[in-house]
Amino acid sequence: MEQQKERRKINRVQYPANGVIVVCDTQEKIHVNVQNASPLGIGVRAASDSPDILGKDIIIVTDTLIMYADVVRQDQQEDGSYVWGIAARRFSEDVLQYLFDSISLKEKNQEGTR
Repeated sequence: MEQQKERRKINRVQYPANGVIVVCDTQEKIHVNVQNASPLGIGVRAASDSPDILGKDIIIVTDTLIMYADVVRQDQQEDGSYVWGIAARRFSEDVLQYLFDSISLKEKNQEGTR
């Protein structure tokens, strides 16, 4: 039986939003501007003083989206800012546990200040 070529394509759509990238191994937070998104990846713009995170595991959070991903492309722009290409990864149990623990701690801290 001949294998059929996949005809569907998942294109990125414009998704202008502010976001935060958390670098998994250092917990460093980087504020970014999301340019476009798809279920498989995101394009973001970061400030010129942003660290080199090419090849790093990250979690990116926007107002309606959380994605575990790899930074697969880093292009410096004429103004010194960076455009990063981010490819989605499957959530591992460790990453999910980290997210749930962080959310739980934040909720407890907010309850303590009320």
